[in-house]
Amino acid sequence: MSPADSTLPNGPLLKEPHPDTRSADPAAGEGTLSPLLSVRGLCKYFPVKSKGLFQKQVGEVRAADGITFDLMPGETLGLVGESGCGKTTTGRTILRALEPTSGEVWFRLGEEGADPRLPVKDGYVDLAKLSEDQLIPLRTRMQMIFQDPFSSLNPRMTVRDIVGEPMLIHKICKGSELEDRISDMLTKVGLKPEHRTRYPHAFSGGQRQRIGIARALMMNPSLVVCDEAVSALDVSVQAQVINLLQDLQAEMGLTYIFIAHNLDVVRHICDRIAVMYAGRIVELAKTEDIFKHPQHPYTRLLLSAVPNPDPDTPMNMDFTGEVADPGNLPQGCAFAPRCPLCTEICKHDTPSLLNVSKDRYSACHHSDQLF
Repeated sequence: MSPADSTLPNGPLLKEPHPDTRSADPAAGEGTLSPLLSVRGLCKYFPVKSKGLFQKQVGEVRAADGITFDLMPGETLGLVGESGCGKTTTGRTILRALEPTSGEVWFRLGEEGADPRLPVKDGYVDLAKLSEDQLIPLRTRMQMIFQDPFSSLNPRMTVRDIVGEPMLIHKICKGSELEDRISDMLTKVGLKPEHRTRYPHAFSGGQRQRIGIARALMMNPSLVVCDEAVSALDVSVQAQVINLLQDLQAEMGLTYIFIAHNLDVVRHICDRIAVMYAGRIVELAKTEDIFKHPQHPYTRLLLSAVPNPDPDTPMNMDFTGEVADPGNLPQGCAFAPRCPLCTEICKHDTPSLLNVSKDRYSACHHSDQLF
């Protein structure tokens, strides 16, 4: 299948409307930008095996189930949801840190061209179909910032070795040129060049995360997945790192997938938000639209759980039940057992992610009741 068959620019539409965002500038015209990343029906299932000698597969955990969205150049897309909803699995599967079960991940290569080993179609390559060898030249364009700044850095390596290792692995530069680039990147992330000779234990949590950011951006990638990049930091340090990420995005033209639990952080940094529940995207819209007028009951549940500084404001949490088990999902809508809007159709038919209004997508049979 070519990218055009997968509803990339100038291609036919899907059988159902798909989450696609064009230029935010109305004067730029419809469809003036092409997605940097176009994900279609991405699935990642983990097998559940029986105990004993033979360990037969008796089920599967649907950690990511039919993920579909477009990501525009320079955009920040937030992935939010409760723990276990599949946010991190989705991010890692997109980057092929995890092997996808099915689906497509079309990545735009850009004007610089591509390695001749890559099966390029219409300027895109399907990351989900590439071999490990074919992925190597693309690793410089896709990077990840990890959640834990303590375990993500090798304690036996100096900052110079940690930040410079990607350049040596991909044989981009070495020697004095590498030293200059390391010093420049450390300065960009708010550290000093003389920190190169120190080991990770000599730094605070915020400084360690800056080292991780420097390592991720060393090869000037176009796509960066931030996996809970600030959740392990103090609140004051979180603000500094978020501002740093925004400054680097503007300076280097980065595109982020920002995975987080903290909705206040997501509201500050993200252009759009994809709300996930039980491995699926249940709502996708611009950030302010999500916060002002949620179009899915689960989104309303998440927002109602955000503490309000006014003690007289009720939380309005009219929801019951437990989070759905991705290894044993109920028939129909996975959120139905907890949803106050649940009707008979919700218990039997799984809702698709459909366009409910301009630039808004919701997977709910009753989203019209939430306007």
